[in-house]
Amino acid sequence: MITTISVHRGRAIAATVAAALGASALAGCGAGTGDSAGKGGTSKTVTLVSHDSFAASDPVLKQFTKRTGYKVRVLRGGDAGTAVNQAVLSKGHPQGDVLFGVDNTLLSRALGNGIFTPHRAKGLEQVPAALQLDGKQHRVTPVDTGDICVNYDRAWFADHDLAPPKTFADLVKPQYKNLLVTENAATSSPGLAFLLGTVAEYGADGWQGYWKKLRANGVEVVDGWEQAYNDRFSGSAGGKGKGDKPLAVSYASSPPAEVLGAEPQPKQGPTGVATGTCFRQIEFAGLLDGAKNPEGGKALLDFLLSKTFQEDVPLQMFVNPARRDAALPEVFTRYGAKIENPATLAPRSIAKHRDRWVKTWSSLVLK
Repeated sequence: MITTISVHRGRAIAATVAAALGASALAGCGAGTGDSAGKGGTSKTVTLVSHDSFAASDPVLKQFTKRTGYKVRVLRGGDAGTAVNQAVLSKGHPQGDVLFGVDNTLLSRALGNGIFTPHRAKGLEQVPAALQLDGKQHRVTPVDTGDICVNYDRAWFADHDLAPPKTFADLVKPQYKNLLVTENAATSSPGLAFLLGTVAEYGADGWQGYWKKLRANGVEVVDGWEQAYNDRFSGSAGGKGKGDKPLAVSYASSPPAEVLGAEPQPKQGPTGVATGTCFRQIEFAGLLDGAKNPEGGKALLDFLLSKTFQEDVPLQMFVNPARRDAALPEVFTRYGAKIENPATLAPRSIAKHRDRWVKTWSSLVLK
């Protein structure tokens, strides 16, 4: 996801407006590069490694500093898949203290490579058991959820007197030829989630045939979410409508980002969601093995799961908070699409087949 709009979430994750707000907030709240030492030489900077779409508001990060004495430094590492790969390559000598943005599509890779040190975050009792995919080991902490779905540009479809697609099956119909852009499943968590959604929909023996049809119908593949949504999607406010693709793989919560700050608020957002194309994504954070500031990292994990941070999540990264008691803002509930039955796959199945599925997908779609 699950980027964010990450990824947003990959992660995600975040929508353009939220990412811009978050970037400025981080710059104004101790996101500098230098460490300062407290008593005993302990670092007073805690470094969060993340995908590009991590965002948090300035007042919320200031609360973390006030509560703990630690300032947050954020290192963004591209899409979620890229960030996880880098964390695996730097195992034991991480770039930071905490990794945020590993999701259920990538979780087995991170856990299998032993990049995290266990920590049971405060507030975990408020997180539904279904989101706690690492069970009692607590190597990762659930932070948010999101649904990866095809988004559509309402104005484009109205201008062309064409009903937008609703399902995976619709996307291979002739009337939607050359209209869809998606992310690379090998480098992007939304791209991988979209691939997994087709596996869930068509099964282990049917998804390849579906992608052959989708490729023949002109699907475009780009490296990551930022490029797909901001550069290629015609409905993106960040891209100012310069893209020529009225369909893009993004999040069910992307539409609220398109109306954030609009005065007056429209009755309907400019973008919509093809609700039959969604895959549920869960994003996690974990304390990196070999972290230079493990105590600061633990404090940050506790804060990421605090109600203060969780209620900041929706309008910063446009995903759902993991805590069941975190309130959602009205603009989020009014304009976001509620997905009743998103596609899912068991993490064990993803772990067992993901690399083979991605390799097969690459040979089918990228050749």
